[in-house]
Amino acid sequence: MAEKRNIFLIGPMGAGKSTIGRQLAQQLHMEFFDSDQEIEQRTGADVSWVFDVEGEVGFRNREEKIINELIKNQGIILATGGGSVKSRKTRNCLSARGVVVYLQTTIEKQFARTQRDKKRPLLQTDSPPGEILKALAKERNPLYEEIADLTICTDDKSAKVVANQIISMIENN
Repeated sequence: MAEKRNIFLIGPMGAGKSTIGRQLAQQLHMEFFDSDQEIEQRTGADVSWVFDVEGEVGFRNREEKIINELIKNQGIILATGGGSVKSRKTRNCLSARGVVVYLQTTIEKQFARTQRDKKRPLLQTDSPPGEILKALAKERNPLYEEIADLTICTDDKSAKVVANQIISMIENN
């Protein structure tokens, strides 16, 4: 049964990891964690501030430690940060400790879902957001694919529909 396993959601920003993760947790009566929210709670500052002060390398180090700690739990849903897969250690830990679900989305959907969000440090630059999203996809999509047990496209689907798909796929594996 799905509720006995950890479920880890990976994918780019705007794919719906947090929203779908909360929906899954509600339906499966499991505890939900979001690695970005955990970083914010532990530092007392938002992700953008941590990025500004510590840079991406410092942020990724924090993220790796927090994910490694969280996945030692049993029976959780974890929404990871879009760039968490850049760490080989994180990829290996996620693969070893649960079902990894890659939530796939198009650049166009990502842009539409993130364009007003000021809490996306990688998009708060002078470069056009579409170009940034394309560059991130080129770098990260192969890493998502490398560790994914399941892949689901979230475009034009509600969180509930995607959550139901994930539950059905896990139970039929």
